Amino acid sequence: MTIKLYTTKTCPYCKLAKDFLNEKGTSFTEIDVAEDPAAANEMVKLSGQMGVPVIDVDGKVIVGWNKAALEEALGKKEKAKA
Repeated sequence: MTIKLYTTKTCPYCKLAKDFLNEKGTSFTEIDVAEDPAAANEMVKLSGQMGVPVIDVDGKVIVGWNKAALEEALGKKEKAKA
């Protein structure tokens, strides 16, 4: 499973998403879009907007902090492994 988490340092919802993924023991790549303009452009292409967090779970894009959607995306991947 490949997870990309597009964030900024000042975003409280990004912290919630990071904490959630860490609690689940899920590995992810954090990309700070404030520091990386190319990554910001990539995020906009994926999500269609500039708000963070944007979470890409194997191509399923979740915009904003949406615990239920993230649990669902992670759950489907975990079930596929079983």
